[in-house]
Amino acid sequence: MKGSLTVAEAMPESGNGRDEEARAENVYQLVLEGIVTGAYAQGMRLRERELSELYNVSRIPVREAIQRLEQDGFVATFPRRGAVVRQLTLTDVNELFDVRLCLETFAAKMAATRVAEGSDGGRLEELMEASKAAIDEERTDDVAVISAELHAEIVRLSGNRLLIESVKPLFGRMRWIFGLAHNRSNELQRDEHTELCNAILRGKPDLAYSLAYSHIELGREPVLAGLAETLEP
Repeated sequence: MKGSLTVAEAMPESGNGRDEEARAENVYQLVLEGIVTGAYAQGMRLRERELSELYNVSRIPVREAIQRLEQDGFVATFPRRGAVVRQLTLTDVNELFDVRLCLETFAAKMAATRVAEGSDGGRLEELMEASKAAIDEERTDDVAVISAELHAEIVRLSGNRLLIESVKPLFGRMRWIFGLAHNRSNELQRDEHTELCNAILRGKPDLAYSLAYSHIELGREPVLAGLAETLEP
């Protein structure tokens, strides 16, 4: 399959005692990574036989992984064509930002509340410093990954288990869309991340909420502008 990932991380099936659920999860993560990084382009067919050979598993975990990717909005299935990587639209992008405004602002507020009550914000501080270093050292490939980890850590710090599980596909969508167009300067995002993280680490819920809202909303227009010529409405 053109643009396929390597098989280095594939999980062999023979004699290792791992069950189909673990193999399906592994295939899900590998194909998802291929989608968000562009190795599997929008509209590309995902053939079960080729994926099972590539990742050294049977078709069962591949089929389960594709079904889950469809549920999470990364794949669409069609009669006679089978599974293909979804074609994103500008509506998809707008809806992503709308949902982020609802969920991530709440997560930021709750994270600050919990830090004020004594929860450990050490991991968030580490990611904030790692993000600064990646931007200052112009490690472009690391910037997007660390940024996604930082946002995910804010959600984890909220302590809301349902929210934590609900946003996992959301962050995959974020990486996918930002990989296609991210028209704001990394330095500007570094400063916004620093302000947001400091508000959380200092236990200021209302400030964290406001900064999370502005950070997300300020990113909407540049991303939409960057994708306007390549995505359908």
